[in-house]
Amino acid sequence: MRKNYLLIGFMTLIILLSGLTFNTLANDLNGREIMEKVYNRNTGEDRKAELNMRLVNKFDDKRERDLKQFNRDFGKVEKKIMFFTSPQDIRGTSFMNWSYEDEREDSQWIYLPALRKIKRISAENKSDYFMGSDFTYDDLGERKVDEDSHKLIGNEKVNGEECYIVENIPKEDYMYSKTITWVSKDKWIGLKKEFYDNDGKLLKILTVKDYEKIDGIVTITHSEMYNKQKDHKTILKLDNVEYNTGISEDKFTERQMKMGI
Repeated sequence: MRKNYLLIGFMTLIILLSGLTFNTLANDLNGREIMEKVYNRNTGEDRKAELNMRLVNKFDDKRERDLKQFNRDFGKVEKKIMFFTSPQDIRGTSFMNWSYEDEREDSQWIYLPALRKIKRISAENKSDYFMGSDFTYDDLGERKVDEDSHKLIGNEKVNGEECYIVENIPKEDYMYSKTITWVSKDKWIGLKKEFYDNDGKLLKILTVKDYEKIDGIVTITHSEMYNKQKDHKTILKLDNVEYNTGISEDKFTERQMKMGI
């Protein structure tokens, strides 16, 4: 009889734990809701910062680029512009991106001072790598939530932080067959992201190395993109970040690209 009571008690515990597990999962957000929170998190009205870009190849050879960047959200369009300040051979090169709230694709331009010409980045060229880095032109734009299907596939800690793991699969032809994002559960920033090529093989991994709260806004200050297939990485460090300084709309023009900072 005692064994029966123990068996009943054990089965009851399993049922209770099963119910607890179910309720915990049921209370989780779904994949789309998580990515909406990432997309809509507070990033300020505008931001300016200095950026150091370090390129490291498989032989550990390093190249450095320094930039100044500006961005502002105008509501229906978010505009970004960056200017290379060093090294000397690419100083004066600039890049501009406009991301629209509607279904239009991002508009992108690059100015090459050696040619004294502004080039519009076409849709066919957005898979090209930007200035020798491991970021494509498309990576520098905004990926809208509705462009992908999102599925919550798990939970995991990244550097001690609880994260949702969300699989993102494009609804139409795209340069990546899928991406997987590890999203901080309390900060709504991606702490890690994997990119898969069109054969379904892991192509590159973006990891956040450090972040801080600046003017009340969680700001990624150190990140690394590692291209697994090329054994090459790009390290980004952000400094002198300022938010909500009232950047003029005149900053985001082709004329400004040619004039520089």
